[in-house]
Amino acid sequence: NQNGTKTKKNFATMTAPALVRTSVLAFLAQQPSRHAVHHGVQRRAFASTSNLAAMNYLLKYDYIPDVLEKRAPHREGHLELAKKLIDEGKCLSGGPTGPPGTEVPTGALFIFTELEAANSFVAEDPYVEHGIVTGGPLFA
Repeated sequence: NQNGTKTKKNFATMTAPALVRTSVLAFLAQQPSRHAVHHGVQRRAFASTSNLAAMNYLLKYDYIPDVLEKRAPHREGHLELAKKLIDEGKCLSGGPTGPPGTEVPTGALFIFTELEAANSFVAEDPYVEHGIVTGGPLFA
C-alpha cells in the first residue's frame, strides 16, 4: 500500500471464479496423431477415454506488470510448491503465459487433478502472498 506496510491479499476476493467442465481428453481430442494423415486427408484419431476423462482444474494467474522485478525473492518458494504438487501427482503442469514474442509473462496457467490442490496452491503460493498475482479464475 501507499504507506509501505505489507498487506496480505485474499485471492478469493480478487476474482470471481467461473466453473467450466474440462478434461485432458478435451485437449487431446484437438491434437491429430502422428499417423493421422492418409492420402493428404487429415483424420482425427482417438484413444481410449477411460483414463483420460478425469476432471481437472485450471488455475489462471494474472501477474503485476513488473513481475520480473518483484518475483525474485519469492520465485524459489513458488517453484518448490509447484514441483511438490507435481511430484505428488496433484498438478499436471504449470508455467508462465503471455502474448507470443513477449519476454515478460502476464500470468500463469496450472492444471490440477484435485480442487483441494488448486486451492492449497493459491493459499500457500508466495506470489499470491506478496502481491505478484493480482487475480485470475479457477476453472473446473
